[in-house]
Amino acid sequence: MNRSTYIQNGEWVIISRLKFTKKGRWKFLRSLRFRITVILVVIGIVPMIIVENGIVDSYEERAVTVRSITVKNQCDIICDQMVQQNYLQDQSSTAINGELSILNNIYGGRILIIDSDFKIVKDTYDLDRGKTMISQEVIDSYNGKDTSRYDSKSSYIEMTIRIQDKENGDTLGVMLASVSTDEIKANMQILERKGTMMLLIVMVFVIVLGYFLSGILVRPFQKVTRSIEDITDGYLDENISVPDYLETELITDAFNKMLARVRTLDESRQEFVSNVSHELKTPLASMKVLADSLNAQEDVPVELYKEFMQDITEEIDRENQIITDLLSLVKLDKKAADLNIASININDLLELILKRLRPIAATKNVELILDSFRPVNAEVDETKLTLAISNLVENAIKYNVEGGWVRVSLNADHKYFYVTVADSGIGIPKESLDHIFERFYRVDKSHSREIGGTGLGLAIARSAIVMHRGAIKVYSKENEGTTFSVRIPLTYLA
Repeated sequence: MNRSTYIQNGEWVIISRLKFTKKGRWKFLRSLRFRITVILVVIGIVPMIIVENGIVDSYEERAVTVRSITVKNQCDIICDQMVQQNYLQDQSSTAINGELSILNNIYGGRILIIDSDFKIVKDTYDLDRGKTMISQEVIDSYNGKDTSRYDSKSSYIEMTIRIQDKENGDTLGVMLASVSTDEIKANMQILERKGTMMLLIVMVFVIVLGYFLSGILVRPFQKVTRSIEDITDGYLDENISVPDYLETELITDAFNKMLARVRTLDESRQEFVSNVSHELKTPLASMKVLADSLNAQEDVPVELYKEFMQDITEEIDRENQIITDLLSLVKLDKKAADLNIASININDLLELILKRLRPIAATKNVELILDSFRPVNAEVDETKLTLAISNLVENAIKYNVEGGWVRVSLNADHKYFYVTVADSGIGIPKESLDHIFERFYRVDKSHSREIGGTGLGLAIARSAIVMHRGAIKVYSKENEGTTFSVRIPLTYLA
């Protein structure tokens, strides 16, 4: 399936062009278009099934009720005639026997006449005449309660009607009538067949309508897919915009934010490569100039030769420092699983760091001060945390003023420990605060070479702190000094 099959008459048609291989069928079943179609079918068909069943059940209930009332009314009339003609003692009445026979033939049932001794005196089937009939329905009828029961499985209605003397209210006998409901069942089957046919017609209509309607509904999402594919094919600079629905607008907004982040990362990568190339080439260029100068002269004085060699040595040291810092960043960019976590006394660690840096501070007459407000033990990687704090303190020394100070403070609560590195240095301009943790970024590029450093120290410090699930913030004002605040959990959370 290639991209050319997606476009037809200027419209994006992904699903309709899927080849129905095994993989293609699976993709279609997972597609939004298929799911929308299924939902529309369910919404359209299920209510109709419920309505159809409701209509059939309602017809059955209504038809059984009407038949029961009709049969009971006719039986009541016959029962009155039986009382008048003393039919329970003499069953020779041609008129009553004819009416019973007609009733039996019309409704396809059976009628039993039972006297007060529970003896069957009349059976329209002539099978049980003379037998005794005792059942709960007959007993209830003798007690003044006529019964009616519908058996849907056997398709008949069974009812009992009292043969009652209207003058004194005595129950003389019981008529037990069984009426067939085969006609009702047949009508129900006709209704069900017609309902099923209508359901099939509606289902086909809903599927076709749902398929095309879902195609219209998912078209904006297909536009999003096409735009994303165009970007992945050519990395377009333009943002995508599909404002058809709120959902597509939210998706495209989120994608545009991600795309902006990707562009920023790409620009940072390009800038990083450019900076690395520049920083590595600068010392090499200086060494080449110095070496070419020596080679171009004959009988170079020893003093000049030593001076040039000293400059070359310094450039080599600078090159080595850049490579060392880059390797540190590479190590810090690895997963946190590379951390060597151990419980460390942070107070002792800070004292050791300051002890190592005092000779550097002494060259600029900068005073190093350590304020420990409480003993602190924490789970950290000693090497990486030392690297981070050392870079912060060393930066505070480099960018300080003659006779200034650097104050390192340590405090803790129940969850974190806090290290602040404050100085009385030259400060950082407000517009540079958002960039100082970027690699190779220097606030004052004109004096950076005089001060020294590679521009990687703060990036290294931030990476090491983030690996500990910590955070670093900076507060600064030009010519008033800078304060870095570090927060790290006492217990390392993997």
